[in-house]
Parts: sequence; structure tokens; C-alpha cells
Amino acid sequence: MTSRELTKKTLRFEEVPRPPRYLWTIPYVTSYMQGDLEKFLQRFPLDITMDSGVKYGNSRYSGGVYGRIGSYVDAFGCERRMLEDGVAGEVKDPRIKTKTDLDDYELPVELLDGADFSGQLEAYKSTDLFVCGGTLVSPFERMQFLRGTEQLFIDIATEDPIFFRLREMLHEFFLLDIKMMSERAVDGVLFVDDWGTQRSLLISPEAWRKFFKPMYREYCEIIRASGKFVFFHCDGYIEAILDDLVEIGVDALNAQLFIMDAEKIGAKYARKLTFWGDLDRQGSLSFGTEDEVRADVRRLLKAVAPVKKTGFIAHTEWETTIPYANIAAAYDEFDRSWLN
Repeated sequence: MTSRELTKKTLRFEEVPRPPRYLWTIPYVTSYMQGDLEKFLQRFPLDITMDSGVKYGNSRYSGGVYGRIGSYVDAFGCERRMLEDGVAGEVKDPRIKTKTDLDDYELPVELLDGADFSGQLEAYKSTDLFVCGGTLVSPFERMQFLRGTEQLFIDIATEDPIFFRLREMLHEFFLLDIKMMSERAVDGVLFVDDWGTQRSLLISPEAWRKFFKPMYREYCEIIRASGKFVFFHCDGYIEAILDDLVEIGVDALNAQLFIMDAEKIGAKYARKLTFWGDLDRQGSLSFGTEDEVRADVRRLLKAVAPVKKTGFIAHTEWETTIPYANIAAAYDEFDRSWLN
């Protein structure tokens, strides 16, 4: 069975001999832990790739070096400041402070207009990995970067016209991005937005359903109409919108199950969502022993794949605080516990 077949069977809730594997790494790992990363990949080959072979065009805004101390301007013109190497940094000075700023702001349409698809189909045919096309789509996060988090919350609460204009501008752009990726030779399409704090959504579930759910529904409809699987990443405590994500057609959800009630969520959503990880990056994975990590893996699999072995992708994010031994123990236990 190829990695592509293994992953598709998992997403269709068909029983599989082991969970497909994926891993996210922050820049620190790829820059400063290359030996450990290579050792890991030799021992645990991944089944999913986010490299679709599609190359976005060059943004007029981009500048600086990503993941290095200093400043980096991203493709949408948002300046990130990094105080240490190997991290993504933060946007401290939002670009759109006033209505005039919004009037003058231009989205980087050259990213889509200049996209290069040459060789993309051949790249897909040359691999047996499950290819998930990563997009630029993250409306809530992008609005925070452009407007500033505090001001955006005020905009949403007061239903400021600037919020609606910015939302529609970004949504039109992201619809084109989703459509472009969905038409390519890929198996799935990914979009992301982090919606949770440690205890709740960042806005009320009612506001989320009113202002953002319709956008996500359109993304899912385009992806599913193309015959592709929908992958969605969302950090934080998001239990309040899980029914909504199922309803609009999300197939694979990457969420922080360990800050929620994993057993409750597994009991309700197993075989409705494919759980794409995640492990306790704030606890055992970063600061615990290998035995504690293995215990968390067993707990997670029991919660979300209790009977029929399917509907789960072995995944976590490798961050600066996580030692190689714990990452290796986690993926070893994914395979061991799957068989038991």
C-alpha cells in the first residue's frame, strides 16, 4: 500500500495497518537540528507532503530573511519582528490603521497571477506520497496581522465597515487561491486559522458563525467539488465550533486535543473527522519523559480511534523545546499502539 493509498483510506475511515505520518517543523529545527531531523525521517518516513509543486509568484512586499533575528516583511506587507533565530516572529505594527490605509492597500495579486504550474503534474506523478496543497488562506490571522489583534476584535464587536471591507477583499483573494490549488494535481488542500485561547474561542461562537463560517463553507465547497480532501489547522480550545467544521465538510482537523477533553471529543467525532494529531506540545512532549510521551500517545489513540483503526494521522509539531528522543518515542508509539 502506498502512502497516498494509506492516507486516503484513513480519510475515508477504512481500516489501515498503521496511521499515516506527517510532521511540522519550525525554522529552528530545520536550521539547527538538521542531524536529528534527518535521523527521524530515515526512521519514520512521512506519508504526506505539503509541497504541491505549485510555486506562487513573487510578492512586491517581501523582504528580509524569515526565521532570523531582525525584521522580515511577508508576502502581504506585514513586518514580523524576530527576537531569536528559528521562530516566526510577531507583527507589532499593523499596516492598516485607518480607512485611508485600507483605501491605499493593495493585495499582492502577483502571488496568484505569477504562480508557476510547470512541472506540477509531473511532480505529482513522480511520488506516491499523499500531496496536500498548502494555500495562503488564513483570513482571521491575516486580518489580525493587517489590522492588529486588539483593533480587529473591536472591529468585529462594533461591526465596523472597515472589518467588512477587509474581510471581503481577503475572501475574494483566498477564493481564487483555493480554486487555483483545488484545480491542480493534489489529493487535499489545506487552509489554516488559529481560533482558540487556552479555554475558549477568541470571539463568541455566534460571531464566528456569522462572520467567518460562511467563508470557510465556500472554501470547503470548492475543494470538495474538485474531488479533493479538506485539511484544516486550528490551534486553541475550539470545541464550540467542531459541529460546524463537520457540517461544512472539513475532512482532517489539526487541533490541540490535549487542551480540550480528548475523550469527549473522540467519542462524539470519531469517524466524523480525521484527527490530524496533535500531541501535548505544552506539556509532556516538550518537558516530559519518553514514557510520559508514550502514555499520551496511547491515551490519544484510545480516545479518537478506539475500535476500528482509522481516522487518525500521526502528527505533531517539532518546536524548539522538544527533544529528539521525545519526538522519536511519540512516532514509535503511534505504530506500536495502533497494533494493540
